[in-house]
Amino acid sequence: MRLAAKPRALLLALCLAIGAVQAAEVAGVKIDDAVKVGGSDLVLNGAGLRSKLFIKVYVGALYVGQKASTPAAIYASPAPRRMLMRMLRDMDAETLHGALDDGLRNNLTAAELVAMQGQAEQLGTLMKGIGKVREGDAVAIDFTADGLTFSLNNQVRGAVAGADFARALLRVWLGDKPADASLKKALLGNRD
Repeated sequence: MRLAAKPRALLLALCLAIGAVQAAEVAGVKIDDAVKVGGSDLVLNGAGLRSKLFIKVYVGALYVGQKASTPAAIYASPAPRRMLMRMLRDMDAETLHGALDDGLRNNLTAAELVAMQGQAEQLGTLMKGIGKVREGDAVAIDFTADGLTFSLNNQVRGAVAGADFARALLRVWLGDKPADASLKKALLGNRD
């Protein structure tokens, strides 16, 4: 009887290990548990659905060097971070940029907005340059100590210098007035 228990225990342990390796899934979109940004390995902090007026817009996934449950810990991290948006519908780049611009206005003071106006315009130019994002496209913003890099479907489209601007842009999703409160909770690893 003891011999039969060992194979079952081994099978159970193997099943649990396989389950831990599988990627997360949100709204039918598989999310990788880890990504590599530059030379850094990042882990999935959380992922969730961005919707607006009951319309599914994108699945967002936040990757960090070390998991954190508060925006302050994510802003303060010296490690790279990535915000990945897997589009669930077609959208022109101007609309996508407008949403990010609204998020900045909702989460920054007037003085901060003035100080970062040039960087916000530079990001806008990069985003508008892509024309249109389509359902299934992956828009990634990589945040580093030097600023941010903007990519579409794993092709870098440009960069914006400035660590302060990079932290400010993270507030679009994690700030006091996020684009989507339920997405903010999900990105912070809270599923309730």
